[in-house]
Amino acid sequence: MRLRVEFTTEPFDLDEAPPHAVVAREIVTGAALDAVDVGPFGNTAEGDADRVLGAVTALLRESLEAGATRVSLQVNVIADAGPDAKDAEPDKGDAT
Repeated sequence: MRLRVEFTTEPFDLDEAPPHAVVAREIVTGAALDAVDVGPFGNTAEGDADRVLGAVTALLRESLEAGATRVSLQVNVIADAGPDAKDAEPDKGDAT
């Protein structure tokens, strides 16, 4: 299974990256995840479920220890890498 994580840490500081944001960035970039995109207002990464979940665990623990007062995150299942893979996100069609 592949997962995508999107996260932000707070409080924000637009002048300089706060320690908790630096820690979060180091964890995600060092976790051997795919498609890592780190920015000032949000971060995303994709990868194998075990790697993503391990990174999320470390991110939560270490960014809170480094001074984050809030960590917002969303984890989504995305398509498997196999040849017969289908998009694992739920169908958003008619709910009747």
